[in-house]
Amino acid sequence: MHKVVFDIETSNIFQEVGSNNPVDLDISVVCIYEYENDKYSSFTQEQFGELWKIIENTDMFITYNGDHFDIPLLNKYYLGDLLKIKSLDLLKELRESAGRRMKLDQIAEGTLGINKSGGGLDAVRWWREGEVKKVIKYCLDDVRITKDVYEYALKNGKLIFKEGPNLNEVKLDISNWETPPTFPTLNRTLPF
Repeated sequence: MHKVVFDIETSNIFQEVGSNNPVDLDISVVCIYEYENDKYSSFTQEQFGELWKIIENTDMFITYNGDHFDIPLLNKYYLGDLLKIKSLDLLKELRESAGRRMKLDQIAEGTLGINKSGGGLDAVRWWREGEVKKVIKYCLDDVRITKDVYEYALKNGKLIFKEGPNLNEVKLDISNWETPPTFPTLNRTLPF
């Protein structure tokens, strides 16, 4: 199964577009990890042609808040329908088990003992200041964290989040995570 972990950074924020809909934002960078090739990559909008070649062969997305944010936003740029690809949204899984939302930083600190290297607002500021390499590094760091959190959950059937000084376990039902899709997930629409 060809799995891709991905994360998106934007060049603007909700307050600027007057909406809470992720589709109204603009992408600055998309970063991915491909399990099939053990490879990390980054793409700006100008490089999306290369990204689509990878996406068109993906069986499953792995994200943190991707079902609500990353996938609909990226779908805005794609000629097909990315919503047809199997998605494992770790935030959604955590919310279903724990009954609440948690930040990726809380999960990273509790589960992996590390913190994120910045925040979404930092990435927007860096982008505007022309510090593209900083945005890419931050986005790739989030992809690495998401990948490591996913692998920890697969191995242990749980994740840990830090809240204040407390560490709290969330048991997860991972039984269907690695189940391949039973039918082709995407109508290939681009001329590759």
